[in-house]
This record gives sequence, C-alpha cells and structure tokens, in this order.
Amino acid sequence: MKANEVNLNRFLAQTDTQFVIPVYQRNYDWKKQQCRQLIDDILAVGADRKRDAHFIGSIVYIHDDVYSSSGIRELTIIDGQQRVTTITLVYLVLYALAQESNDEALKQRINETYLINKFAQEEEKLKLKPTENNDKALKHLLRNDTDEPYAEYSRLIENYQYFKTRITPENLEVVRSGLDKLMFVEISLEREKDDPQRIFESLNSTGLDLTQADLIRNYILMGLTRRQQLKIYRDYWQPIEKQATDERNNANRVSDFIRDFLTIESREIPKKSKVYDEFKTRYPIQDFVRIEQTLPRLKKFVYHYHRFLNPESEPDRDIRDHLKLINRLEVNVSYPFLLEVYDDYVEQIIDKATFIAVLDTIQSFVWRRFIAGLPTNALNKIFMRLYEDIDTSHYLLSLQRSLLRRKGNQRFPNDQEILNMLKEKDMYNIQNKNRLYFLDRLENYQNPERVQLDENPEITIEHIFPQNPDPRWKIELGEAQYTQIRESYLNTSANLTLSGNNGPLSNKPFLEKREMNVDGKEQGYRFSRLWLNKYLASCEHWGIAELEARFDLIAGRFKQIWKYPDIEIENGYRYDEVNIFEAGDPTHKKLAYAIFFDQKLEIKHVSELYIHVIKTLFELQPDTFFMTDLGERIGLTSENESLRQASPIDETHSIEANLDNMSKFERIKHALSIFELEDDLFVKYADE
Repeated sequence: MKANEVNLNRFLAQTDTQFVIPVYQRNYDWKKQQCRQLIDDILAVGADRKRDAHFIGSIVYIHDDVYSSSGIRELTIIDGQQRVTTITLVYLVLYALAQESNDEALKQRINETYLINKFAQEEEKLKLKPTENNDKALKHLLRNDTDEPYAEYSRLIENYQYFKTRITPENLEVVRSGLDKLMFVEISLEREKDDPQRIFESLNSTGLDLTQADLIRNYILMGLTRRQQLKIYRDYWQPIEKQATDERNNANRVSDFIRDFLTIESREIPKKSKVYDEFKTRYPIQDFVRIEQTLPRLKKFVYHYHRFLNPESEPDRDIRDHLKLINRLEVNVSYPFLLEVYDDYVEQIIDKATFIAVLDTIQSFVWRRFIAGLPTNALNKIFMRLYEDIDTSHYLLSLQRSLLRRKGNQRFPNDQEILNMLKEKDMYNIQNKNRLYFLDRLENYQNPERVQLDENPEITIEHIFPQNPDPRWKIELGEAQYTQIRESYLNTSANLTLSGNNGPLSNKPFLEKREMNVDGKEQGYRFSRLWLNKYLASCEHWGIAELEARFDLIAGRFKQIWKYPDIEIENGYRYDEVNIFEAGDPTHKKLAYAIFFDQKLEIKHVSELYIHVIKTLFELQPDTFFMTDLGERIGLTSENESLRQASPIDETHSIEANLDNMSKFERIKHALSIFELEDDLFVKYADE
C-alpha cells in the first residue's frame, strides 16, 4: 500500500487511464447539500490568492497494472467515488460553458484532459467509468444535448443542473483556480500484496456511511475479476437489490432481508449492526466457485421476501389479501418463519388452503397478543425457531400445537382472556395502522363487496357517543349513565364505527345521527351498508345496554376472524389456560384444572388451588415466609385458634382460609412474585 499527497487535477489528468467504479460500490448519492459545500470550498479557495491548497479527503484505488487491449490502464476506485464523480460533473459544466462561448481551446483542454481518453476504444472513452445506470447519465451529459431530456431520474443529472446554477461565465476562472488547488491523499493498493476488503472495512469503521448490505456486496464481489464481478452482480446481486425493495416507500431492505435469511440458516437472530460479520462467519467466501454455490438460495428467498414487502406483486388474489394484512400489521419478526412457509408453498409441499390457514393463524396469534398487551419482543424468539416445530405431514396442526404450548409472555391468549381485555381496551388511541386493521377485518369478514379503507379516505372512524357530545346527550342519558359512558366506554370497540359522514354526524344526539338525511344524501346510520352500522340502524337509544349488546356482536365476530385453535393435543386437554396474573376475576367461578410447575392439577375450586400452591412453596423454602411479609399476608401461624378458618400446610403451621376467591388469587400472586415464579402457574376456568 502506498499513500501520497496528490493534486487532484494531476491525478485526473493521467493519460490513457480509466477510473473504474466497480459494480459492488453503492450508487452515487451525493445530494445538493454536499455539492453546495464542495462548490463553496472551490470558489473560496479559488478567490483566495494566499491559499495554494485545499484538502478534500482521500481516494483509495486498486492498481494491479491491468491494461486493456488498447493500452488503457484501469484504476478501481474503492473509496472516493462520490468526490471523483462530483468533480467530473463540475468539469462537465465548465465544458458546456466553453462550448456555449465558442472557446475551442478551453473546450478541448477540459474534454481531453479530464473527461475522455482521446484515442481509446468507445467502451474506454470516458475517463470515469461509473456503474451501469450512472454511465448512461454521464454519457448523456457529455453529449450536452439540451433538447433531449434524460428519461430517468438520476442524481448525476440533478447535481449537474445544480452546478449549472452556481458556475457562470463570470466566475469560471475562479472555479478553475479553485480546482487547481484541490489536494487529496492517494492510497494505492495492489491486490496480491494488500487486502482491499480489510482496508475497506477499516474505512467503513471510521465513518463511511455504508449499510450492512453494502459491506456484504463488497465482500462478495471485491476479490473477483471485472468479468466475474459483472456476472455475479447481474445474475445474483442486482436481482436481490431489486426484489428486496419496498416499492411503495422506495426503501431498500436488503440488510433486513439478509438478516432474516441468516436467521433461517442459523436459528439465531443477528444484531442489526452485526449482519455483515455473521455473513462472513457463515460464508467464508474464498473463490468464484464458492460464491456461485452460496448465492442461489439467497436469490430464491428474496423473491418470496418481495411478496411480503409488496403484496400487490402476489398473483393469487386470496393469498395477496392475506399478505396485505400481514404487511399492515408490520410483524416483520415473523418473516424468517413465513419465508420458509412460502417456500414450502412454492415447492408444493403444502397447498394454497394450508398456506392461507397458516397466515390466518399467525395473524390471530399476533393480534390476540396485541389486544392482551403482551410484549412484542417475545415474538423474536418465537418466530426464530418456530419452523423447527413444523411437521410437514400435519402442517397446520403442528403449528397450532407449537403456539398453544407456549406459556407466560409467549402464550397464545384464549377467548376468555381476550374478550376480558377487548371489552375495556382503548381501541382508538392506538397506532393508526392497528386501528384500521382491526376495523377493516371486522367490516370485511366474509364480505363479497369489500370496503377498501386504505383506498377510501372519506371513510373515517366515528365515535357513536361523541368525544365532545352535544348537551342533549346528558339530558337523554342522565348524569350517571352519561358519566359512566364517557369514563369507561368512549374509546372502546363497542363505541367505534366507520362512516363516510363523520363531519355531518359530529356530536349530534343518537337518533339524529341514525336518521340524518340532509339534502337526500343519507348520512345517517340507518342508510349505511356497513356491517359495523347494521346494529345501530335498529337502535332507538344509545346507552350502556346498547354498548354491551354491540360488544357481544363484535366479540362473536372477533372469535370468528381471529380464531383460537380448537384442537386436542397429546395429553387430551386443550392448552387454552391463562397465566394467573392475566386471569379474569375468579369470583363465583370454578376451575377446569390448573398447571403448576408444568404439572396438571385436577383442581376444581380456587380454595384447593390456594392451599396447594402455598403448601408447595412452604415445603420448597419455608424461610422465605418468615423473612418477608408473605407469612403475615397469608396469616401463617402455629396457633390455629387465632384464625377464623385454619387450613394446615404442614404438621405445625396453618393459614387463614376464610377468604373470597379474589383475595386468594391476590395472595397466590403475591407469593409467586416473592419466589420469582410468575410464569409457573396457569389456570383454566370451567365452562359455565
């Protein structure tokens, strides 16, 4: 490796030399901000006669004494592309000004010194050889054909136009003087003696803003010959970059895709900042043959990934609808699992119906967890290894069994838990995407005439009992009911609907909302064809009774849409129990069973469970009862006569058992918290 301080003009003026931007380099992406800074610096140093140099950074290139058949030397730029390309744009503007002023001497000097190799073949004519899309734009600018607009968007074209506004005949000589003073550090590498990839990594660690995908692309391509680079880039990497793009947001997702792919391959999730390191560790690429063996599977999965990012690209309408719903939920952590399922569908291991059933189950699992308020970070570990539980001969069943076996924060919330949470959950002040997903699915379930909420901005969310109600609401409902609805029901699912007439309906009394038909435009609920408004059309009043009745309708539809798997598993009972910390009010309820320390207990009464848990914990570690407030909390004593109803837990100690079910639950939970066993007790209430 050689490093020298070099004048930029002399570097660019080298004869019979082509500066090659390899395909593995990221695209030219300097914006107006960087261009403004550069031209400001050039003008400033050009106008300052006391300054004879201005430093602009470094340029790193690989020089292998490679010459073309026509004798053109190739220098492969691995750092400095943005600066070299931008300076070339400045010279193109100077060239255009010389052409406009008929200054043939200046025009020839700029063209043959900084822009072209005069005697080279056509392919080597340009001194700067950028990547393919930039090459077209650069040739268009060199032709200087102002009557022929460039057909595509190009950052080169944009920045060229900007420089044309800053460089004029009046300051042309100042710009030329400034260019003459630009200096940089030239770092020349030889492939056989130096390690370009290691040096490139070092440059990145000192601030070069590259993504994990950029580093992986360079790692794959940098050690190859030009011809090999082009083949690998066109056959594999270019399709990967194209497919791993979120087209709606024009966002590159290659780094995310490779992270998901590595999760599939290793069953471990790499840190976002370590994707490149993990890729290198897993795929120690040493030669061209190994590269070609590695990339086909990556390319295969990126086509599946494209469908998840861009559901509109899925040709099957039914699958497309489900992918849209998955996309709207933004459960990206499920992609490693779903990519493998999609691959099984493509390879005809499963049929369409099974694939859709899997997508439906994943939605139910994720959405129920959202309603229950379970932490989303638990999903990472679930989906990381979920495919390992798939039995391809019983595909859906094995998935459902795997999800239902999970406990604590990883659990699949059952109907009872979900409906208890949904009834009181604020469904209005949640993320807009989740709110629309919820109402969209409720509205369009089994609806052959789908209401496209995301394509119809006129349909918005409406509070039936308004957020700022007309005073007549209080008169109609009475103070007590009015206050209770405002405090407990306002933003719940029972009080939310969809309407294309949110503005006209506003805060009016219920019957006016129901019957509104101003100018024959049928704004009221009675005229709506939406399922969410069907019940409202028949109501004469809107109070707590109606809210409760409407919630029952929504709850029934919820259970049909986001199904809880109704399956039997190997032990002969259903895994729809709930952690005691998430269980509903046990008052006047019996148990079907409980699971404590992974053992099923045939216990029917909360009182039995209470004694069993406390007795087990006392046998496990009796000191804890005396060293904390636990003993006092449960009335632990050896003097039975001091208790209203003594229940023995060993030969000498008893606890107070004269408690209601809720108090027993609270004491059980307190004990489990002290012992740090919050995830070790599950209950299932008996069917009423």
